[in-house]
Amino acid sequence: MYPQVTAQRTVGTIERLLSHAEVLSRSMRVPARAVTYLPTSRHDEPMRTVPFVRPAAPEDADAISAVYAPIVSETAISFEDSPPDSAEITRRMQSRPRLPWLVAEVDAQVVGYAYASPHRQRSAYRWSADSSVYVDSLWFSQGIGRSLYERLISEVRELGYVSLFAGIALPNAASVRLHEDVGFRAVGIFENVGYKHGSWHDVGWWHRLLASPPQRPAEPRDWLLP
Repeated sequence: MYPQVTAQRTVGTIERLLSHAEVLSRSMRVPARAVTYLPTSRHDEPMRTVPFVRPAAPEDADAISAVYAPIVSETAISFEDSPPDSAEITRRMQSRPRLPWLVAEVDAQVVGYAYASPHRQRSAYRWSADSSVYVDSLWFSQGIGRSLYERLISEVRELGYVSLFAGIALPNAASVRLHEDVGFRAVGIFENVGYKHGSWHDVGWWHRLLASPPQRPAEPRDWLLP
């Protein structure tokens, strides 16, 4: 009798352990992270890479241009028709008001970048900024986009901005997921606002509140390279 009871308890314990292990295994899997550019990954399983995120410098313009060029040429994610060269990237980085440009490196190689830009030109908009994040196709779904966004949000907030916006050419469920994962919420859709590669595209707008809107806001500051 006792050996039989012991065996039954052992089997029950093993079954419970296997069940918990399966649940734990599922919970430890890193979900696919969206980036602005989402081609097919070279990796069979999603991974999380922790990149080195730093301020971008003019010397990074060639690498940034290389990341961005296929997005412009091959997708409707960007509404630009021609990829900007490194000189144009440098000009954008240094335009006023100065806002953050960041790059993500893995093994000293630039694998993605992010930046903020003025939301609109008229004066009353100056406490709002737009955001963009792009990642090299070989580093899709490895957490690069999220790492860049977390740093970008922090940098823009520290400059005194109140709101951060992101426009996403639709459909792009993965990019939507990334933005909502870092705190953006959907606020509206511009229907059939862009035409590229033979199709009309909607653009959805997402908003991330950076600070409670003050009654008398101080002027936002220019971003300074460390």
